[in-house]
Amino acid sequence: MNIFRLAGDMTHLLSVLVLLLKIHTIKSCAGISLKTQELYAIVFATRYLDIFTSYISPYNTIMKLIFLGSSFSIVWYMRYHKIVRRSYDKDQDTFRHYILMLPCLILALLINEKFTFKEVMWAFSLYLEAVAILPQLVLLQRTRNIDNLTGQYVVLLGAYRALYILNWIYRYFTEEHFVHWITWISGLVQTLLYADFFYYYFQSWKNNVKLQLPA
Repeated sequence: MNIFRLAGDMTHLLSVLVLLLKIHTIKSCAGISLKTQELYAIVFATRYLDIFTSYISPYNTIMKLIFLGSSFSIVWYMRYHKIVRRSYDKDQDTFRHYILMLPCLILALLINEKFTFKEVMWAFSLYLEAVAILPQLVLLQRTRNIDNLTGQYVVLLGAYRALYILNWIYRYFTEEHFVHWITWISGLVQTLLYADFFYYYFQSWKNNVKLQLPA
């Protein structure tokens, strides 16, 4: 554990808390892509298959449980909660997210660290996480007007991955034989997908105006 890894984990956790705050307090999921949330639920479900068979530390286990529980609860709220689901913009959230899963699975079968079920699923979760934000970004581009909590949620997600890249750089120079190409490349792709959103978010903050994405 180092400061970059810890900061990345806390930023990721904060992004989830911001989204849950919006859902629980405002009883709204407006501007949130259910497609992206479903992809994240699949990401965590396939990544943490070892949660009950491989113990690392209390911290590790607790974080896994938090992300598993929060991702599935968000999907449940958006699909079934009688108030929250009314604010879901189904007509705008039309990205065919299932088309992202098959290429990620094929890539995981071809490029993995070890050809076992658990390792293939781990690689699949990395590839899928790299592109899971796409439905959310498309939805925001369509709706254009973005409320503060939704904007903060996306920024925190991007910041989490950027901090993890710093964590990998730090570990590369401080630990022997620390080379994980699959993790690095998928993480870099994921971070680059946020670049455009970060630019407009920074511009809106600098000019003190409401965040709007170009059509």
